[in-house]
Amino acid sequence: MTATVGRTRTRGIETLSLDSPDTRNALSAALVTALADALTDCAEDPDVRAVVLTHTGSTFCAGADLRDPPHPDALVGLLRQILDLRKPVVARVTGHVRAGGLGLLAACDLAAATTTSTFAFTEVRIGVAPAVISLSVIPRADPRALARYYLTGERFDAPEAVRVGLLTTAADDVDDALAPILDGLRRSSPQGLAETKQLLTTRVLQTFDRDAADLTALSARLFSSAQAQEGMTAFLQRRDAAWVV
Repeated sequence: MTATVGRTRTRGIETLSLDSPDTRNALSAALVTALADALTDCAEDPDVRAVVLTHTGSTFCAGADLRDPPHPDALVGLLRQILDLRKPVVARVTGHVRAGGLGLLAACDLAAATTTSTFAFTEVRIGVAPAVISLSVIPRADPRALARYYLTGERFDAPEAVRVGLLTTAADDVDDALAPILDGLRRSSPQGLAETKQLLTTRVLQTFDRDAADLTALSARLFSSAQAQEGMTAFLQRRDAAWVV
């Protein structure tokens, strides 16, 4: 199935939906390209006041597509594009978020999820590290909490994601939670939104300039390693990896 990004607009809010539920919206090369193209269109359209990034199916994003992974440079580019877009980007999550999906979530300016949503940095369990996504995740999250979840791959719930800084809010009805946020964005001037977002993201983007090349190289090295090959194979075969004791 071809990876697609659905698009709708309501009163200046453009909603982009990751629409590859058969792969749990895993970040394939095709899906990264489709989302980047949609964001470019939003950047160029003066009628778009803000962007909501959401999903079809029960998973917002399962991380990198292990069968068709994007090049690390493409993922860096996508995260930077979200941060650099001179319009707010709001994540709307009604399911689960794993690995690289948390990089997308953290790149968004605001993020809301249902209380039943779950989250996990699962990279360590397949022999790699959350290298590239650290560019957007580390500036957002509590360092002690991040150390735990990076190192263990444990799942955590939406209230915990709020506590550690990965979510803005969690609610039983995510659209009720987002209503005042989107209303506030509609009441704000385009210039005010653009300049305020730039204030908020300047330092994060400086870390991209400083660290992106090193983290991209680390990601490529780890994904080509013997342990990662074993970890990915074990994941696809739904078995424990050889190092599990």
